[in-house]
Amino acid sequence: MKKIIVVDDEPDVIYSIKEGLGTDFEITGVDSGKQLFQKLETFTPDLVLLDIMMPEMNGWQVLKKLKESEKLKNIPVIIISARKDKTAKNAGCFYAEDYIEKPFTINDIKETITKTLKSKIST
Repeated sequence: MKKIIVVDDEPDVIYSIKEGLGTDFEITGVDSGKQLFQKLETFTPDLVLLDIMMPEMNGWQVLKKLKESEKLKNIPVIIISARKDKTAKNAGCFYAEDYIEKPFTINDIKETITKTLKSKIST
């Protein structure tokens, strides 16, 4: 079963994703970039779902740190964000594997995860 970490400072988002995808994927939720990097010391996910607007360390900072790490740079990242501006979406699609706007449906998330994991296997 594929392992996914959801990084979002809103517990309802983590809960919704866990409930919606829990039978298809092993979902772990953390509420900050700091918690993500603590978790990554002992756990390697197949994919990260990453919010942008978070306190302390925003999603862009988290993504930059992931991509600069030799150990973590190949973990695919999908941005999930309430930002609907074109700049954020373009940057998200350029630096991460994909970008999903909130609000989203579980089918949106599932389809994007499946597509991303398939493309990582074929590369």
